[in-house]
Amino acid sequence: MGVILAKRWLGFALFLAVAVPVLGYAPASCATSVRVKDIVDYEGVRDNQLVGYGLVVGLRGTGDRLTNTIFTRETLISMLNRLGVNIRDREVQLQTHDVAAVMVTATLPPFSHGGGRIDVTVSAVGDSRDLAGGTLLVTPLQAADGEVYAVAQGSLVTNAFAVGGAAASATRNIPTTGHIANGAVVEREVPVVLGNGGIIHLSLRNPNFTTANRIVNAINRSIGRGMARMDDPRTIAVNMAGRDAPSLLYRIGDLMVEPDTMAKVIVDEASGTIVMGDNVRISTVAIAQGNLTIQVTETPLIAQPAPFSNGTTAIVPRTQIDASTDSSHRLGILREGPTLASLVSGLNALGMGPRDMISILQAIKADGALQADLEVR
Repeated sequence: MGVILAKRWLGFALFLAVAVPVLGYAPASCATSVRVKDIVDYEGVRDNQLVGYGLVVGLRGTGDRLTNTIFTRETLISMLNRLGVNIRDREVQLQTHDVAAVMVTATLPPFSHGGGRIDVTVSAVGDSRDLAGGTLLVTPLQAADGEVYAVAQGSLVTNAFAVGGAAASATRNIPTTGHIANGAVVEREVPVVLGNGGIIHLSLRNPNFTTANRIVNAINRSIGRGMARMDDPRTIAVNMAGRDAPSLLYRIGDLMVEPDTMAKVIVDEASGTIVMGDNVRISTVAIAQGNLTIQVTETPLIAQPAPFSNGTTAIVPRTQIDASTDSSHRLGILREGPTLASLVSGLNALGMGPRDMISILQAIKADGALQADLEVR
């Protein structure tokens, strides 16, 4: 495949002017407005990660094996001791084929109150082969500060299976990970303070000076003049001025703004994926692209010796290589366009696939005609 780029070509009469509209791409003038709450996070409003260690019982012989996971036996013995069953003198007879040691994880949403329920994920930490049909015993879930914020228990759902025989086996999804919907009860609340010091900060998920300025203007215009200011491209400070914080955030969250996007082209060479932002522009360039095809054919010959000659059969390799170049693609001009639609339609009109476009975009960037950042992954 060859790529030829130039800013000016003189003396050629076979230039192809690309100006074909493509359906499905809106021009840049059709701006899309979104709600403020969909593009910002509120200061102090955040999730908290919880984790715990426990046991899953009731497995059908697919639990931890005693020789490899001694901690499962020790945990089971300690639990039985707390329940009044002392088997320390007979622990060598204890079997754990129906028991598995697991890690339990959950996310505690903001504004969760005591008695509320959250989902939990259960994952095996030993050599258990399958958690299907198991029941998680009472497991305290701790946060990073070491305090218990929820307690989990319940029957697992894995949506997976693992079967096998002497010569074959089959597995669907991950049988050593399960889920319990509403499997944990919230025991402790995480306090959320809104507007500490009379100021609440909004954090943009995609920092941008233009977007932040538009949000500031929308708040000052719709709620109160001088209420909001931009500290940096990510942070907007809002002065509550004695207002009720939940009501104020409700009004701010429903304001409509038009977010600005950076001019960037993201290329994933492994999958052949190309993603372009609406602000991507390209200067006028001329492009010629052709495909080189190499075909290798192996047709070995078998040399058979004559009868009673005491010779041996031999294989004579024979390889044929053919190389051809597709010359159907002529030199074409990709003209500068005001919208993403014109850029996409121009590349499509040149008859190129995604992987050809990746090489062409890289060459256009090297030529300086691509007015955007090119990120190759």
